[in-house]
Amino acid sequence: MGVRARDRRRVKVVRGGPVLIEGPVEIVLEDGSTVTSDRFVVALCACHRSRRPPFCDTSHRRRAPRPT
Repeated sequence: MGVRARDRRRVKVVRGGPVLIEGPVEIVLEDGSTVTSDRFVVALCACHRSRRPPFCDTSHRRRAPRPT
């Protein structure tokens, strides 16, 4: 049995940013627990800087201070 197009989820990897997934989704975490989101697009943190893991909170936009 093939996968129907409407059953597929699109995943977009953004360089230096989050992984965008068309929702709704259920995310299984390392410890086996699950997190769900009914949003149209879900942004998952790929830089490990988010204060709301597994979701992106745009922490990847912060830059390190420039050396003086």
